[in-house]
Amino acid sequence: MILKVFPDKIQLSEAAASHAAGAVRDAIAERGKARIIAATGASQFEFLKSLTWQQDIDWKHVEMFHLDEYIGLPSTHPASFRKYLLERLIGPTGIEEYHLIDGEADPVEVCRRLGDLIKAAPVDVAFIGIGENGHLAFNDPPADFVTEDSYLIVNLDEACRQQQVGEGWFANFDEVPKQAISMSVKQILKARAIVCIVPDARKKQAVKDCFESEISPQFPASILRTHNDTTVYLDRDSSSLLDPKLIEQ
Repeated sequence: MILKVFPDKIQLSEAAASHAAGAVRDAIAERGKARIIAATGASQFEFLKSLTWQQDIDWKHVEMFHLDEYIGLPSTHPASFRKYLLERLIGPTGIEEYHLIDGEADPVEVCRRLGDLIKAAPVDVAFIGIGENGHLAFNDPPADFVTEDSYLIVNLDEACRQQQVGEGWFANFDEVPKQAISMSVKQILKARAIVCIVPDARKKQAVKDCFESEISPQFPASILRTHNDTTVYLDRDSSSLLDPKLIEQ
């Protein structure tokens, strides 16, 4: 795992998008197709905008999966991650082959169907973030590091739900759904490459916990340290508590 720090979230996002675009282009050149995983959330705004501006990506040859979705939330809701990706990635790029998590359908069947689809071939690159509680996707602490299921029904902890209010997706805590469908930790780690985008001061404690403490389900993103091709993009604020010796110079 490589940790990189940039002065601000704009430069972070541009560098991460350049890296991500290269991984997509390489996969298409080598195999005729790129399979990607896309994250959502406020921390990904600038990254996705920069990614959609990248040149020479044949998005018609990209197959996209996404990480998580609230159970019971309609796709018209401002907090819907289906809506988010349609507006910020699928629409701007013209991706034609995508697999969104339907939070309004039977969650058990959704997990089964998407699990079958994502297991059909390796994922080339995953674009992910880290939550304020250290979560990966909606795998809140203590995260399940063991299950072989590709998608899970998960209960959202209080810190995770409060983050959604803080980011402005919901008016108050009680509006935030208590459950979601999430890609599992093991499935995320199966991606050939992982590009992790983590800006903002509100993530600084999670960054320190996940990259300096022990690898533990209590710090879900700590498991990224076991992956042999993960690059974490931080800004000055999100990295402010991190031991400088860990940062790539």
